[in-house]
Amino acid sequence: MTGLTELLKGALEGIVLQRISQNETYGYEITNYLVTLGFEDIVEGTVYTVLLRLEKKGLLNVTRRKSEVGPPRKFYTLSTAGQQYLTDFWEKWQFLATTMTKLKEK
Repeated sequence: MTGLTELLKGALEGIVLQRISQNETYGYEITNYLVTLGFEDIVEGTVYTVLLRLEKKGLLNVTRRKSEVGPPRKFYTLSTAGQQYLTDFWEKWQFLATTMTKLKEK
């Protein structure tokens, strides 16, 4: 769906962390994953900015590995702090989703 950029900004960290929690991955794969979910406006630069921010917050473990094509890649897994952040994110998301549904129904 297009036109989600503003709404997505607040949720993108959680979405990226959720993807990383499923298994070790890298930026380009995350971008492709988001596009297959329907986030057509997502570009690699946006994902790499989020990954850098998450890395600086200590939410990710990063491993550099040689790539078969191009420069070495950074592979990401969640740190313990990242796992807790993701748990907190989903609690906040559930509260927001429930509240928005109630608001819409009134």
